[in-house]
Amino acid sequence: MKEVDFIGRYEKRGKGYRLKVYNGYDANHNQIVETKTWIPDSGMTEKQIIKEVERQLVLFEEEVKNGPYVSANIKFETMAEKFLEQAALEGNLKQLTIERLKDCRERTYKAIGHLRLDRITTAHIQNFINSLAQDGANKQTGKKLSTKTQKLYLGFISDVYKFAARNNLFLNNPCKGVNTIKVPKKEINVYNVEEMQNFLNLLCEKAPLKYKVFFIIAVFTSFRKAEIMGLEWEDIDFENNVITIGRISVYSKEQGTITGTPKTKKGFRSLKVPDVVINAILELKEEQDKMKSKLGDRWNDTGRLFIAWNGNPMGPDTPRHWLEKFCEQEKIRHVNVHSFRHFNASALIEYGCNVNQVSTSLGHAQTSTTLNIYTHCFDKVLAKSSEALSDSLNLNVGG
Repeated sequence: MKEVDFIGRYEKRGKGYRLKVYNGYDANHNQIVETKTWIPDSGMTEKQIIKEVERQLVLFEEEVKNGPYVSANIKFETMAEKFLEQAALEGNLKQLTIERLKDCRERTYKAIGHLRLDRITTAHIQNFINSLAQDGANKQTGKKLSTKTQKLYLGFISDVYKFAARNNLFLNNPCKGVNTIKVPKKEINVYNVEEMQNFLNLLCEKAPLKYKVFFIIAVFTSFRKAEIMGLEWEDIDFENNVITIGRISVYSKEQGTITGTPKTKKGFRSLKVPDVVINAILELKEEQDKMKSKLGDRWNDTGRLFIAWNGNPMGPDTPRHWLEKFCEQEKIRHVNVHSFRHFNASALIEYGCNVNQVSTSLGHAQTSTTLNIYTHCFDKVLAKSSEALSDSLNLNVGG
């Protein structure tokens, strides 16, 4: 990688001097110029001024070289790239979080990337967010981008300004006061009980064992796909029928299959499961032990439940691809893998679990998240309870 030359220049501007340092190139191969104004003290001789301005230039060059250097006239895109680079170095953000922020770049840079950081207003940001809530914003569906996605873009812009503040550039954050646009959530596509029973019958009859076990776990627990894919044999308490979630397995565009931590602190959890789940996992264990014995030195013992032919972790998206083909092959309605989590949560509510119990099972950070997603389920149970109360009291009014 070519070393950047931090070349400095200065020029007289009115009563002061403008210092310039050339600081490499941005993502579009345009030269980055950092600037700073220095004003000499009154009473300095011309010779003293020239000597001091040259000293100030050297100090400024060192300041830029030891970066990341920020100034009020830096463009948003340049600052954002510095932020993403620093975030990757510090390791405070998860890999997938950084990748999601990088996915925000194209739209954001098109809207405000060319603007100076100190000249972006709340109106600029609000107009950008408004554009995301217009029909056609979602390039895949042609519809609006969800409120959640709008918040991701707004968070990206705000994070860049917070990064600028960390580097002693004190600007008002124009994201303050910006409102996301409420977009109606699409209806959750979930099997009803009859459809789920039919799916399980076909699964047990025709599916390879690893997919049979994966979807049995998905149906009878509230685990996310990534949490199931991260399961290892040490996480299964066969004696007490308990499964513990302690890691996830996900796909990264930059790094391939990676192991990470659950989405929230409450994502680290243990759940007691019925015998049908444990029996299925035991069956998978027997099959895997045979594979291990057969392959010998070619076996890579990762300890994972869901693996490729040689013991390496199965690709995180493999169950999704298999489910699509299976539904098409068996001519049944297709739902996504995440819908099995919704089915389980809905069933828990239907069978009388309260919001705290359901939230704990799901691994949500807050019960409010559970209520927001499953309001219709709790409302349905409440309505049934009211009807049962009415029937039990047998009150005849207006007859």
